[in-house]
Amino acid sequence: MANNLLKGKRGIIFGALNEQSIAWKVAERAHEEGATFVLTNAPIAMRMGEINKLAEKTGSQIIPADATNVEELEKLVAESMEILGGKLDFVLHSIGMSVNVRKGKHYTDENYDWTMKGFDVSALSFHKVLQTTKKLDAMNEWGSILALTYIAAQRVFPDYNDMADNKSYLESIARSFGYHYGEAKKVRVNTISQSPTMTTAGSGVKGFNEFINFAESMSPLGNASALACADYCISMFSDLTRYVTMQNLFHDGGFSNTGVTQAVIEKFSD
Repeated sequence: MANNLLKGKRGIIFGALNEQSIAWKVAERAHEEGATFVLTNAPIAMRMGEINKLAEKTGSQIIPADATNVEELEKLVAESMEILGGKLDFVLHSIGMSVNVRKGKHYTDENYDWTMKGFDVSALSFHKVLQTTKKLDAMNEWGSILALTYIAAQRVFPDYNDMADNKSYLESIARSFGYHYGEAKKVRVNTISQSPTMTTAGSGVKGFNEFINFAESMSPLGNASALACADYCISMFSDLTRYVTMQNLFHDGGFSNTGVTQAVIEKFSD
């Protein structure tokens, strides 16, 4: 149900690949809530995905951009403001990639060139997005910038590999840059730590199906869906959350605060 929560607001959404993507769901919901936005992804990801279908559905334009390239980000932000007719009110960073995970390299035997590539794509790109929008004075006051993260930034999930380190750095950027952006421009910066979700990126992690089942049994409310996460993002883009910044917000059905559940206890009972 639409409530016009984002009526008149403008933004950029990074990372919509296909209908499984959280970013895809966010774009659909933002459109339903009255927002206009530009869709962007790396050229190689766009060739793999179905972003043109999403653009048609939401009446959006697409600007290809490598989020690790500052010049391309500057072009993206400047063109987005021109297309949308003014400064931005929201940005979603939904980007993550680990070459080590893709190629089956164990965390204790990383290829460091691959590690640095994943770090740049998954984490440092968030700083580049924030720095670019700030330098170009692209955000309206009380604007909201979000990145998607995961609880492996705080807890060990062995097969999440170097992505856990990337997410830790991502969350630190949100706090540190969020302070400076808030003081200078009243722009809020947060991360959302979502339940394990069957996206194209998530499904690349070893044992992911079993992991989703475990999280479901460890969460009092069950795992949050991609659509539910999109709804949470919409609330964070809206004026209803103006004073929330520099936070890592858990959206995981209670998983992050649960030590054990009765369902798990029963699995180990004789």
